[in-house]
Amino acid sequence: MDVVVDASVIIAVIANEPEKEALIRLTAGTQLIAPHSVHWEIGNAFSAMLRRKRTTPDIIAQALGVYRQIPIRFVDVELDASLEIADALGIYAYDAYLIRCAQKYSAPLISLDTGLVTSAKRFKVRVIEVNP
Repeated sequence: MDVVVDASVIIAVIANEPEKEALIRLTAGTQLIAPHSVHWEIGNAFSAMLRRKRTTPDIIAQALGVYRQIPIRFVDVELDASLEIADALGIYAYDAYLIRCAQKYSAPLISLDTGLVTSAKRFKVRVIEVNP
């Protein structure tokens, strides 16, 4: 089974957040998929941590090593369909890409972003609930 994963889940696993074990359990035996934008969101998150002096380049290098070990299949989503979703829900395109991905691949979405989860449910996308 495919599961659409967002950057919040990936960062939580990499950073050993309290939700890590629940996230791993909930996605065990699945194929993680994500729109290509998630890859860039991960980079943006790491650059923000560096800019705010919350981490070091060495720690980021280690985190990137962990990230590379997470088996994620990056897939395409249509920009026009994603922007229609963004407009219909009043959300940013990055969230709409994830919702479109779940819709296009008939896969549930897993996220720690409550706003994204709420929007996905409003658009009738299945969501995997995370309870650490």
